[in-house]
Amino acid sequence: MMRFEDLEVWKRAARLSAAIYRQLAELKDYGSKDQITRSGLSVPSNIAEGFERESQKENITFLSYAKGSCGELRCQTYIGMDIEYIPKDVGKKWLQEATEISAMLSGLIKTKKGFLKNK
Repeated sequence: MMRFEDLEVWKRAARLSAAIYRQLAELKDYGSKDQITRSGLSVPSNIAEGFERESQKENITFLSYAKGSCGELRCQTYIGMDIEYIPKDVGKKWLQEATEISAMLSGLIKTKKGFLKNK
């Protein structure tokens, strides 16, 4: 049985979340810091929660939440770069990683929906 810890998408999302926390550790705007760290943490957390659910349908729902959080994280990263809370080079890496994670989640959702349809 697969565990969420075995998923490459979860590993990448968890590393991205940790990188966000490290980068923003000294940021004094606690509202902005809280918002972006929460969206970053939401991605691996929702992947994990979905995999611990009993049904495939619930699993898909939480993977969709994680995908939505990728969009939220990208939005906040763009704004953080614009107001110079996030260095451009760092922000671009986060944007690329969040985009790739989102694509991975799309593929996983599609696969799981196909599994449900064929059941």
